[in-house]
Amino acid sequence: MRTPVLAANWKMNKTRAEAREFMVALLEGLPDNGTEVVICPPYTALTATVGAAEGSRVTVAAQNMHQAESGAFTGEVSAQMLRDLGVRGVVLGHSERRQHFGETDEALAEKVPAALAAGLQPILCVGEDEAQRDGDETADVLTQQIDTDLASVPEDELAKVVIAYEPIWAIGTGRTATPEQAQEAVALIRVRLSGRSTEMAEQVRILYGGSVKPGNAADLMAQPDVDGALVGGAALDPADFLAIVGAAGQ
Repeated sequence: MRTPVLAANWKMNKTRAEAREFMVALLEGLPDNGTEVVICPPYTALTATVGAAEGSRVTVAAQNMHQAESGAFTGEVSAQMLRDLGVRGVVLGHSERRQHFGETDEALAEKVPAALAAGLQPILCVGEDEAQRDGDETADVLTQQIDTDLASVPEDELAKVVIAYEPIWAIGTGRTATPEQAQEAVALIRVRLSGRSTEMAEQVRILYGGSVKPGNAADLMAQPDVDGALVGGAALDPADFLAIVGAAGQ
């Protein structure tokens, strides 16, 4: 059995005080349903969130990192710096990083193994945009991203990577992939991984991310290959996020 992962991506939201307030509400209402819960705050709220999560089963992940250990990379943060804060994971390749900040698959091919080497759990995001879906290119896009981004990850390390399928056409648009569309794409990713290692492919947790809400979370996560959710807007409200966490245990 793959343990479901519920990851809250706060993006560029929440001050330190707001992060602590959220965590109080989250921990008070967190169900004991065998899920893995990850909070992904902005850099400035990482320490506050790590402190608030101490002693709980909630872990904290950053929203990005540089692949080098150190160097002349102004404005960047390394995996070792994140570990020093008590951070346990990192989101890599989010569509907004790809779209707005030029994140490339070639860079991700270095970032994913760098995160693993530092003891961080990578949450690797992959997905197609609206034009690619309408052009029936979803399989090609996902294949390219999976093959390139994980090229330098050894087979015995694959299961340590969490993958989030995020159809770009369903992020911040109010549109959501149907449960069947989510299952089809996630199953495709798992089949592609099985070309590297069938055993490891069955262990990799693959999440759905794209306008996940309390009202649709249960149906999406009921799909056989969907192992949780990467939640954006609904993760800013602790009640909404708790409802999604609860849906994963149904």
